[in-house]
Amino acid sequence: MTFSEYLPVYRKNLTLAVPVIFSQIGQVTVNVVDNIMVGHLGTTELAAASFASSVFYVGLLFGLGITMGITPLVGQSFNTNDTSNLGTWLRNGVFVNSIASVLLCAAMAIVVLFMNRMGQSEEVVRQAIPFYLIHVASLIPLMLFFSFKQFFEGIGNTKLAMVITIIINLVNIALNYILIYGKLGFPALGLNGSGYASLISRLIMPVIFVLIILRNPEFKSYFSNALHSGLEKIKIKRIFLFGLSIGFQMVIEVLAFTLGAIMLGWISKESLAGHQIAMSMASMTYMISFGLASGTTIRVSHAFGDLDRNELKHAIFASLHMVIAFMLLMGLLFVLLRNLLPLLFTSDPAVIEVAAGLLVVGAFFQVFDGVQVVLLGALRGMADVRIPLFMAFFSYILVSLPVSYLMAFVFHLGAPGVWIGFVFGLLTAAILFAFRLKHQVRKFGH
Repeated sequence: MTFSEYLPVYRKNLTLAVPVIFSQIGQVTVNVVDNIMVGHLGTTELAAASFASSVFYVGLLFGLGITMGITPLVGQSFNTNDTSNLGTWLRNGVFVNSIASVLLCAAMAIVVLFMNRMGQSEEVVRQAIPFYLIHVASLIPLMLFFSFKQFFEGIGNTKLAMVITIIINLVNIALNYILIYGKLGFPALGLNGSGYASLISRLIMPVIFVLIILRNPEFKSYFSNALHSGLEKIKIKRIFLFGLSIGFQMVIEVLAFTLGAIMLGWISKESLAGHQIAMSMASMTYMISFGLASGTTIRVSHAFGDLDRNELKHAIFASLHMVIAFMLLMGLLFVLLRNLLPLLFTSDPAVIEVAAGLLVVGAFFQVFDGVQVVLLGALRGMADVRIPLFMAFFSYILVSLPVSYLMAFVFHLGAPGVWIGFVFGLLTAAILFAFRLKHQVRKFGH
């Protein structure tokens, strides 16, 4: 196909992806603002936030991965226009995710007992623990919100979650300012104020979602069917197994970055703080790629349900074209602005130097990161989640982590060496997912 022939395909993908992108950018923007506000409290507070967030995000992404299991299943059923059947998927999805959120929170709370054994300084751990526990408490309402979000993405509505997320992000930023620094008569809670702002915001999110659903007749029909449907063992099992595979895959990837952050803490708290700054920038570009991947999952799941092989292939290639072009541009900006971007977060010269060096390495893994997440989104749209899980384990655990350790501590490259390991892991994942997707598309065509 020519560029002009791909234009309508780009448009279809972006129609679904842009709302997801805006909500992801909004969420990352809040994280960036969090880091800026916390960074002005001091390097120790920023390092504590980095450590706690790195540990928390392992559980967070596992939980969100579980909620994502419903999207391809709903997407593949959407072409039937059977609201009763779709309502049953919603009911069973909320049930699975609610049980999973409670169990996950209990497991994550136990991690506190081991945080002082992860090689971090005592002052960093002391401030990180309460901040971490506040975020753990916020996981239950957040997973409930994502249960609704992933269902509506499966039926092709990505705008509703975007609107709610943007509103809550603004609330979160305002609460951050009030609670961190003690404004409007509230006490200055410092680092924990940022945690409480996130908790309050996440409690509001599912409430707003339900209120919007009840006021819209079209959405209300799904909700009503969900309330009057029963629990089905087959659907519960499929949602749970799909979600579990996606959750473990996401955990494996973030685990490589989390253990990388812990390695950086072995070097110095300045390295850890610099990592937090560079990751804030890299997360912004990743979330845009993740939005494209989410749109790809929806488009592929609908094409898969319609048995339309050509539409499926075009949707995948269109997303790859866009993510490669975008990530190349972002990588260039990382290199050109490497000494300026860290100034948004800190004035510590040592931290700025570390962050600038990491941004250069990050520029290299941008393209690989974008490609692998879009390919993975396509595989999820085809409900192929088990084999990619093992591919992710090989890429991020057996390739990325050993290379990070070797480069940082054996070849004495320090903080950039840890990030070089990320480059190798993401490249390996992109290659393996590409081969898997080629195999699945060929099989689908026959």
